[in-house]
Amino acid sequence: MTQTKVYWLHALTPLHVGVGAGLGFIDLPVMREKATGWPLVPGSAIKGVLADSHGASAEARAGKPLMTAAFGTGGEDNANAGALVFTDARLVCLPVRSLYGTFAWVTCGLALRRVARDLKAAGGAEMPVAPPSENALVAQGSVLNGDNEMVYLGELDFKKDLKDEATAWAEYIKKALFPGDQDWQAEFQKRFAILHEDSFNFFAETATEVNARIKMDPERRTVDKEHGALWYEESLPAETVLAGLVWCDRIPAARQCTEEQMMALVKPATLQIGGKATVGRGQVRLVTAAGAGGVR
Repeated sequence: MTQTKVYWLHALTPLHVGVGAGLGFIDLPVMREKATGWPLVPGSAIKGVLADSHGASAEARAGKPLMTAAFGTGGEDNANAGALVFTDARLVCLPVRSLYGTFAWVTCGLALRRVARDLKAAGGAEMPVAPPSENALVAQGSVLNGDNEMVYLGELDFKKDLKDEATAWAEYIKKALFPGDQDWQAEFQKRFAILHEDSFNFFAETATEVNARIKMDPERRTVDKEHGALWYEESLPAETVLAGLVWCDRIPAARQCTEEQMMALVKPATLQIGGKATVGRGQVRLVTAAGAGGVR
């Protein structure tokens, strides 16, 4: 795993990677981690759409040894999953409505510790641990508190606490997420906040988008009464940030491809992930970062 990198997903439009039918009032919920209940994007989905972006369909891979080695082959004979390995993209920052600054990119200490663990696995530098606090820890230059000492996010309010740890994390994430874009780097740092885990859990459950949908009869232009009953589907809102790891597993000798060649396929791109593409869902930016903080 010498070529291990951290990869980032930035949702440009609402993102729906579902689990099928739900048990509550949301008919089509998003996929979530079992232990934390936080939304995620499975690594298999990312690997699949990345292969598609390279034109590596199942049929096209046959004549492309590099694509076959990286993304695998199907069928019953000599099938393999490919050498590129993606972990699930786990939630790092969730956009939440703010009274000041329009919205905030919120996270929590546990989410950041998991990112720090991934950075260490990729050979990166140590990142600071955010101190436990009931306050909203904000970065230098924050606009989330307006002219007072309070931060109002969604239905909750917090005391503002300017912390060096928050500034350090804002500095790292903004450079990884928006390489070379000074304007968006500045916007991210102004709106970054670290919350207590309980508050983050609340927003991870309640700050997703839930939209009502119906099916139309194409001839009558009215609701399809037989199949068009009202249903509700959940999506991660635009501006959500997730992260995971990518590396190369063992490469079959017959493939004659190097780790560097395969990792070069994981490069910045705009991808469509999940369902509802015909209504503009699932547009994301993929960005990869070297372990030491450099962005590629």
